[in-house]
Amino acid sequence: MSADWDTPGPGPWASNASSSLGRRIAEPAPAYRTEYQRDRDRIIHCSAFRRLEYKTQVFVNHEGDLFRTRLTHTLEVCQVARTISRALRLHEDLTEAICLAHDLGHTPFGHAGQDALHDCMRSHGGFEHNLQSLRVVDLLEERYADFDGLNLCFETREGILKHCSTTNARRLGELGQRFLDRSHPCLEAQLANLADSIAYNSHDVDDGLRAGLITLEQLEQLEMTGRLLREVRSAHPGLEDRRLVYEMVRRLIGELVADVIQTSRTTISEAAPESPQAVRTAGQSLIRFSPAMDRQQAELKQFLFRHLYRHHRVYRMVAKARRTLGQLFEALFEDTALMPPRQQARTEAMEARHGDHGRARGVADYIAGMTDRFAIDEHERLFNPRRLT
Repeated sequence: MSADWDTPGPGPWASNASSSLGRRIAEPAPAYRTEYQRDRDRIIHCSAFRRLEYKTQVFVNHEGDLFRTRLTHTLEVCQVARTISRALRLHEDLTEAICLAHDLGHTPFGHAGQDALHDCMRSHGGFEHNLQSLRVVDLLEERYADFDGLNLCFETREGILKHCSTTNARRLGELGQRFLDRSHPCLEAQLANLADSIAYNSHDVDDGLRAGLITLEQLEQLEMTGRLLREVRSAHPGLEDRRLVYEMVRRLIGELVADVIQTSRTTISEAAPESPQAVRTAGQSLIRFSPAMDRQQAELKQFLFRHLYRHHRVYRMVAKARRTLGQLFEALFEDTALMPPRQQARTEAMEARHGDHGRARGVADYIAGMTDRFAIDEHERLFNPRRLT
């Protein structure tokens, strides 16, 4: 099969809503939408999605109004992914649904919060935000009369689950099977994973510069950002730094997107999958960067880790976040009556079924659903004697 990139609409390798592997609970087909459109709409309307506005990306929400939040990051991932999805003739609605849902289970305070909850949950199965996102859409959202969660399609759910241990994969049945047999998810899921990387690398450069934690001089030493800065300065001599940064980041995203499209068109054409199922058994991921771009991306990630994520100002906030969530978990696990009635009842029901493991998971569900400022307020309410309510 020779791939035709000019024909509009999804190609034969794309997921197809009419042949979806279905929902956990059968429902009548939607009248005016595809099944994947219904998934997207359910995600946008759910409570966990709205809370992303007040959850940390790198900088805590109250540190500044212009820094990315988990919500703006999610929207940027969607924008990047839809562009690539259309160029690769994938299913755009499914791509968008996966991107919108991929961070629903993220804790307050970003990765620091996730690490803190994982530490607290080590003896109770651990905590991982991809699995927590799946818990949100499968169980924790309470909107519908006929089922818990959002009852999303299999393809949307598998796209949410980027990583999974062998132990957890066995518990997930069909959804976890690919982690056991080393097969691959649909192309839309593969793309969402890469779009996430493009978005956070690019906007973390922007936010890091805005915060003054990294400098243009440092970025000039890297292969990709150094070249882009030279190109912008050559094309626009004397351009003020703020516009220079925007132009560099814009070009950075453009190059990453173009590389994924060009490389993935080649891999899809060579693999010639004639169906979505053929994608799963292709033996390799078909959505990827070129080797050269992979290397440049890795250099940028290493730079951001050393100079932004480990910067003392960010690290101090990380340390405070870990203490805050750790102390919250300890207090709530010791006395579940400190939680609001609904969360208390859910936790006690889980404890009745699974003992301390269920109790710990109920507490983790409650904390993971908090926004940054709610977690700070809840900590204040529990530990400050002057704060009674």
